[in-house]
Amino acid sequence: MPEIPRRSTARTAKLASIPLGIAGRAAVGFGRKLTGGDRDTIDAELAAKAAEQLFTVLGELKGGAMKLGQALSVMEAAVPEEFAEPYREALTKLQAEAPPLPARQVHRVLDQQLGTRWRERFREFDDSPTASASIGQVHRAVWADGREVAVKVQYPGADEALRADLKTLSRFANLFTSIMPGTDVKPVLDELSARTEEELDYRIEADNQRAFATAFDGDPKFVVPRVVASAPKVVVTEWMSATPLSAIITDGTAEQRNTAGALLAEFHFVSPAEVGLLHCDPHPGNFMLLDDGRLGIIDFGACAPLPNGFPPELGRMVRLSLEERFDELTELLRTNGFVLPGRTVTDEEIADYLRPFTDPIQTESFHFTRAWLQRAAGTATDLQGSHFRTARALNLPPQYLMIFRVLLGSVGICAQLDAEAPYMGILSAWLPGFTDDGTVAECHTGSV
Repeated sequence: MPEIPRRSTARTAKLASIPLGIAGRAAVGFGRKLTGGDRDTIDAELAAKAAEQLFTVLGELKGGAMKLGQALSVMEAAVPEEFAEPYREALTKLQAEAPPLPARQVHRVLDQQLGTRWRERFREFDDSPTASASIGQVHRAVWADGREVAVKVQYPGADEALRADLKTLSRFANLFTSIMPGTDVKPVLDELSARTEEELDYRIEADNQRAFATAFDGDPKFVVPRVVASAPKVVVTEWMSATPLSAIITDGTAEQRNTAGALLAEFHFVSPAEVGLLHCDPHPGNFMLLDDGRLGIIDFGACAPLPNGFPPELGRMVRLSLEERFDELTELLRTNGFVLPGRTVTDEEIADYLRPFTDPIQTESFHFTRAWLQRAAGTATDLQGSHFRTARALNLPPQYLMIFRVLLGSVGICAQLDAEAPYMGILSAWLPGFTDDGTVAECHTGSV
């Protein structure tokens, strides 16, 4: 595969046509309403058509769209069943593997990043990639000391192409309200852009992974491969053989699903306290279940620093909502910027807003299902419902954006797994501010 090409003029023109296409269909829908058409049916049709056209164009952007697709895919379980199949198909296309980079170009990158004598550092190197993604591909190899390793090589030109794609996506962020009313995608894209700049430098990813590997060294629940070597466009890590959660979602046993769901939920609460970092790429391909029951974690390019762990205000919000102390909760939300100035929200709307976190702690163990998540997240196409009205009054402050996205992503994967997990115990042990004294567990070994 040659260097990633710049988008053609024709593709740019196609992108520019999206707003006109959606606006035209909206006008048709309004006309139907005037002539007595069923509003819910028309709204659903408009949303479905907007989604079809938008995802078609996104598919042409490749790298940037794949990143967005990964960010949105974790909430796939929340999509109403009548739209689930087309949505899943669109996301599958967005996340489809890129064509592999030819061996000669892989060698050229390795020459530039590891030195022209890089072959001496390996006993074996497989020129055929085992996986490919938005900005790079992975090769299996054997290091000079006999360790099996994964060699991640960034595509030449991937950095410029990805930046251009994300800039283009930002221009059309408002169109996502046609698919997910009340959802502001622009902050997600802004965060993806910031995280992607870090992902493009594999040295940052290597440093993040070293921190996680050190913190979880010898852990009975979590496994992080060690970093062997790193450069700006190449990172070499120990190889990990395990079953990805994407395969468990499809074919896993009930025991595997429950184990994976519980460990995944715990990992996202444990790591800020133990490592001071939050793994910000929660999709099933980045997590694996080892034969011994431990959870393996890979791909640390997108991580956010949380040196003091999760903010205790988050735990207090969940606790106050659980105990229905809405006067205190509303004040806490206003103080932290969750309620827009001059807006009012009802107790019910606030409860709905936090339901993905509070429903699972109504009992000691909770069964995460797609049907539950659909109810908790609200119906995406309900333009007149409380989900849309609440979104106008409630805001997600920038400092909480990635935290909410990651935790919702974790919940989304648990729902895809159809897992039962002790969420109450996990939050009690690891979410600051949730318990009366606001403390968290000192050691995660056997904490849940």
